[in-house]
Amino acid sequence: MSFLHNISERSPLKAVAAGLFVTIATAVTADKPNWIWGAGKANENETVFFRKVIRLNKPVKSAKLTMSCDNGFEAFINGKKVLAGGDWSAARTADVKKHLTVGRNIIAVRGWNDGSVAGLVGQLDIASNTSRHKLINTDTSWRASRSKENGWESLDFDARNWTAPRVTGTLGDGPWGNVFAQAGEGSGSVPGVLNPEQLQLAKGFKAELLHIVPKGEQGSWVAMTEDHKGRLIASDQYGHLYRITPPKLGENASKIYIEKIDAPIGHAQGLLWAFDSLYVVVNGGGIAGHGSGLYRVIDTDGDDQLDKVETLKKLRGGGEHGPHDVILTPDGKNLFVIAGNHTLVPDLATRRNPSAFEEDLLLPRQPDARGHARNIRAPGGWICQVTPDGKKWDLISSGYRNPYGLALNNHGELFTYDADMEWDYGTPWYRPTRVNHVVSGSEYGWRTGTGKWPAHYPDSLPPAIDIGPGCPTGTKFGTGANFPKRYREALYILDWTFGTIYAIHLTPDGASYTGTRETFVAGKPLPVTDLVFHSDGAMYFAIGGRRSQSALYRVTWDGSVGGEIPLTPAEREATELRKLRKELETFHGRKDPAAVQKAFKHLGHEDRFIRYAARIAIENQPVNEWASKWLNATNPDTVITGAVALARSGQAASRDSLLNKLLSLPLAKLSERQQLELSRAYALTFIRMGEPGDSSLAKRLVASLDNVYPARNADLNRELSELLVFLKAPTVIGKTLALMDTKLDSQMVVDREALNRNDGYGGTIKKVLANTPEIQNLHYAMTLRNLRYGWRADQRKKYFHWFKDAATKSGGVSYGGFLKNFQKDALANAPASERPGLEKLVGDASLAYKPAKPPTPKGPGQLWALEATAKLIDSSMKGRNFENGKRSYAAALCASCHRFDGQGGATGPDLTSSSSRFSTHDLLDSIINPNKVVSDQYAASIVTKVNGDVVNGRVLYEENGALHISINPLDPDQVTIIKQSEVESVKPSPISPMPPALINILNRDELLDLFAYIKSGGNRAHAVFSK
Repeated sequence: MSFLHNISERSPLKAVAAGLFVTIATAVTADKPNWIWGAGKANENETVFFRKVIRLNKPVKSAKLTMSCDNGFEAFINGKKVLAGGDWSAARTADVKKHLTVGRNIIAVRGWNDGSVAGLVGQLDIASNTSRHKLINTDTSWRASRSKENGWESLDFDARNWTAPRVTGTLGDGPWGNVFAQAGEGSGSVPGVLNPEQLQLAKGFKAELLHIVPKGEQGSWVAMTEDHKGRLIASDQYGHLYRITPPKLGENASKIYIEKIDAPIGHAQGLLWAFDSLYVVVNGGGIAGHGSGLYRVIDTDGDDQLDKVETLKKLRGGGEHGPHDVILTPDGKNLFVIAGNHTLVPDLATRRNPSAFEEDLLLPRQPDARGHARNIRAPGGWICQVTPDGKKWDLISSGYRNPYGLALNNHGELFTYDADMEWDYGTPWYRPTRVNHVVSGSEYGWRTGTGKWPAHYPDSLPPAIDIGPGCPTGTKFGTGANFPKRYREALYILDWTFGTIYAIHLTPDGASYTGTRETFVAGKPLPVTDLVFHSDGAMYFAIGGRRSQSALYRVTWDGSVGGEIPLTPAEREATELRKLRKELETFHGRKDPAAVQKAFKHLGHEDRFIRYAARIAIENQPVNEWASKWLNATNPDTVITGAVALARSGQAASRDSLLNKLLSLPLAKLSERQQLELSRAYALTFIRMGEPGDSSLAKRLVASLDNVYPARNADLNRELSELLVFLKAPTVIGKTLALMDTKLDSQMVVDREALNRNDGYGGTIKKVLANTPEIQNLHYAMTLRNLRYGWRADQRKKYFHWFKDAATKSGGVSYGGFLKNFQKDALANAPASERPGLEKLVGDASLAYKPAKPPTPKGPGQLWALEATAKLIDSSMKGRNFENGKRSYAAALCASCHRFDGQGGATGPDLTSSSSRFSTHDLLDSIINPNKVVSDQYAASIVTKVNGDVVNGRVLYEENGALHISINPLDPDQVTIIKQSEVESVKPSPISPMPPALINILNRDELLDLFAYIKSGGNRAHAVFSK
């Protein structure tokens, strides 16, 4: 007697048969499952939902579900997620016995397709207590729909409007083959998505994977917020907005509900629900003309659908260093908006720091040796306070490189997470990613190239904590979370590159804070993009970005959260200092007769942040109201801080009196901190007001500074060397060269554990750490290059000989170029008669990558189409040839532009870890169609000449009134020089420097071995090379 009865899901059950189970559908007629999809033609980037109802009359002995989907799936039984997969070439299988019950059961599957060919194939193998097996296969008895409705995965859902699926093949048919042959146990990770058990979590926390984002349909999520009804709103980096109703705590992930927001807005990197509106910070081209800027989206008719977009302010800038985030101010009355250094501050914005747009560099800088951000000037990245209508913008903080995220703690204090420039590894101007306390009028000193200000400058502020190399993408405080107090008060920062969410534990330190870091969530890969602390007490975070696979996770705490702890005496003192700082900040950006009386006395305060706040208050007042008070001051800190204010605010006529006042301070007796700040006060005076007008005054200055040079403090020696070079002190060359004989330990802030989570960037940094340049001596070499006179021949030879050893060290990709440019400047300052000998001595002391001549492809090549080729690659990643893959990597010219396993060029991104972040389809798409996404860091420019000629290339730098343009990414030394007077315009190019479809020169085995090589990250022992 058959265990199978033909009873339709459309009608009530009329009879129950004896036996193990009854399927409520048409009978299965074959043991092989079919590949099925929604009715009609499969669409690219679509999701289809499937259902199958079965009835069991008796308990089962075993039940195994095996399934695959081109391109990915999530399977549920009775509303519980039981299986998932993201690699169609390897099916997944799981024991699902515990999820089945006697009576009616529902199998529900969400399948998605990234390309043109689509299909779902599955089989449920059920055994009775007598070991008799019955197979439930995918076939036309299933029901399918392209529309997701609430409860679609539940048993009592009404699926009468769903249709029978279309059969596209049988297990074993092409193009898929027998995907069940090597089915893996349990849910398989969708490429780029880790299962919760694969995450590294802080003790006591648990994670849930709520949603794998169908990339073709919903994109790659980079920004999130919570609306007034507890729903999440997320944005695709290059697409639309989506509204997510998360499952309640304790509910299955299948309860999540996602809907597209139809309003013509997207490409957001900042989202905020406030004032009954959704505020959107768009970065890039946007949708329907809504490009980079601040927008408000509203519901005009009360139907709970956002339907109208209002443009509040267009912003000039975009890309990876564009506008990023928006949050409410502490009083809830205004907004804070943040942007990276490629975004201009809006016109007519007021400013609290009068000098926010000044470079203030004593000696000439070198721009980045590869041309990145060569023309970007102060204020760099910025934060503005904005009225809800977007009409008034007030610049409150600047001097960032590329800050991501804004977050307020429970004291109402603002923080952000700023980016490093990874090409600067191993140099004195490298600044790690860092958390900054955003106070009124603050300046954090980013300047392009070698011009970055050190943290000890008194006209800037120090970070709360240096993190190390990384890629910031967001920040949030845990305020309101159902977490223990330590974690509720923590600041959470997201590092995309190294797959880490850090909990930063901040401790009050005077009027500011210092921090320690703890790895809270981490994974390899885990490209975290944003997080929200939801009103349900949980943390929600997204992964994705740069079109990579996206997903949504939830993190919760199971234990007791504990109560509040009374403030300590130190915390109460810090509260009073923050209160004083904020009182002083009320005078920022405006003139007030009461400001000088209130602020002047605090110029000498022992707390740096209060001295800073007092100085900005003073600088906003007329100089004649406070200059005489400063001249009569005797406290060293008041004199130094006031001198900084006067240099930044006064006239050149007061220069010599200012310098004489500073000379009255006993330099040798001051603390190291005061000596550093005094050095900066001297430098600012020279920068803003010029060299001393009195030769005797200049000699006194040289004598005072020379008397303490060299000092015991490395930072002070840097400042003194610059001042003495500027003043052309006769002893500075000899003393500085003597210092260069000492090789100080070079320290870099780095999370060594995190390096293992990204083989590409992590591997590069490990090589720098193993062979770190002499960072202190590199600063001296940079400084001495400016001197034309005062050299002996033997001193010049010693100086140039230093570069030969420096060139053996490992640094970031611009390190060799900087060495080369320093030598070039120094040679220009050498007598013509000495230059040939010096050039011969140095040779090419540069680490600029010069690729070997690439091998000729074996061929014959062919036109590799995206969809079919991606499937071919995914189904052929066994038994590949490592050596042929390495050879093909060079033959396809990859090594000329991309670093891989620590070797290669740098005109494109490092590819070592690319396969762990991007699917085969995405990697192949970026090779065939490189113009889809072009990173700011690797973009070219279109230089139009006055005569109409056009030159495409990467502008490296400007020198002597001419642009130096690298015109061939395969050979960076091919440089064209165009006089500035001949240039009509310079605009960003939408075309990638990478030529399209370079793989078309490869034959089948070359292509497959190339991708195996990339997937391996350079590891010969990788599974793709096993037979």
